Amino acid sequence: MTSIVLGQGRDGSDTCIDLPELLATRLLVQGNSGSGKSHLLRRLLEQTATLVQQVMIDPEGDFVTLADHYGHLVIDVEDQSEASLRAAGERVRAHRASVVLNLEQVEAEMQLRAAGAFLNGMFEAPRAHWYPALVVVDEAQLFAPVASGDTSDEARRLSLGAMTNLMCRGRKRGLAGVIATQRLAKLAKNVAAEASNFLMGRTFLDIDMARAADLLGMERRAAESFRDLARGQFMALGPALSRRPKLVAIGPVTTASHATGPVLVPLEPVSAEDLRDIILEPVHEFTPRARRETRPPPPDLLAQLDAYGAEREAEEPAPAAISVEADPDQLWSLVAEVVAGDGSDYKPLATLYQDFQLRARIQGLSRNVLELGSFNRMLATIRAGMDRERSESEQWKQAQTVAATLPEDVQGVFLLLARTALDAETCPDDDALARAYGTHSLGRARRQLNYLEEREVIVLQDTPLGRRVAIVGLGWQTA
Repeated sequence: MTSIVLGQGRDGSDTCIDLPELLATRLLVQGNSGSGKSHLLRRLLEQTATLVQQVMIDPEGDFVTLADHYGHLVIDVEDQSEASLRAAGERVRAHRASVVLNLEQVEAEMQLRAAGAFLNGMFEAPRAHWYPALVVVDEAQLFAPVASGDTSDEARRLSLGAMTNLMCRGRKRGLAGVIATQRLAKLAKNVAAEASNFLMGRTFLDIDMARAADLLGMERRAAESFRDLARGQFMALGPALSRRPKLVAIGPVTTASHATGPVLVPLEPVSAEDLRDIILEPVHEFTPRARRETRPPPPDLLAQLDAYGAEREAEEPAPAAISVEADPDQLWSLVAEVVAGDGSDYKPLATLYQDFQLRARIQGLSRNVLELGSFNRMLATIRAGMDRERSESEQWKQAQTVAATLPEDVQGVFLLLARTALDAETCPDDDALARAYGTHSLGRARRQLNYLEEREVIVLQDTPLGRRVAIVGLGWQTA
């Protein structure tokens, strides 16, 4: 058994925590501000630093000092995008790096988005990289709140979903969640309920004491004992700690936080007159410079082409009652050029549509010659590998009818599967699915197959020779 000494019990004996059991059963730490939660987490991280990979979600920058003693990589999120953080999460698992995700310099909205993206990247890592890792989240009530707050619903859902995956589904992927919170009442119940080990510190609110007593299996009248706990004392319970509630005083630590607690400092004797001169010293106000006249930005290229076309029409009026429709072959060729562009698989639909409009105007067509929905369907059809003639067949029109019932972001995946099944070819691999979905994440692309099966448009079958997909209602099946 690999165990570490967490602290001392009431009788002075060592209280240990079984690390393999902790990795399998997760840990919840609760205590009011000043109860010693950060000290406890630091003790746990220091004692296990050489035994298991560690990932620390640090909203206050308290744990960046681990890098000086134990070589942790500190990731400052202020200059990182969500995509780069998601990729960093996958790479952390691949290289088994111990990291501290420092969220100190960003506002609450970005903290939720950054933590959610990073945790999702770790969660979506390939199976070959599912090494055991201790994922410690301080102030977990910020990332898994029981109710919405000042942040947007989108950021809250992203962070809450990542925390739920960590605590509910992380064990099979080697992710052991250790979450610490000031108030259990503010932490989402489906996140807290997945922990089997508990360390409950000092707390004063009745609702938090009652919930802590319920988690430890203590009687309600014994809940008031949480008010009497000293700083650094916790009631421990769980398969990795103790089979019965046990008092433990957390041991010393080697590192320290940059932030220090309040310390009384004697006041220096200064006369009131001197203070008046210092505090009420006149502020020199500078006259602001006159603003330069701002010129309007030049119109974009599409606007310039439209303006040029309007001038030509004014100078050379077109014959009345003549309407020229765009050639379908010409439209197909223009969309095919967009598909063939560099990096088009991962560009947003709006960017690709603007590229098409520009090409259409250069050819003398109206920029709105093909509306966005029709463009998206033609784009997905070309990406699926269909040619112009076959795209007009009755069979393919049936596939497009089914695709029209799906969200736009998965229509390309479905049409790729439909074309492959129509030609009885081998089922597309994960890379092809990812390109069709417009993502670099293979795990996210694989999940679209399960989504399409839930929508009852495909039947998914895993065989010894690989994956097979059948299209519901059309009778097509991949090899």
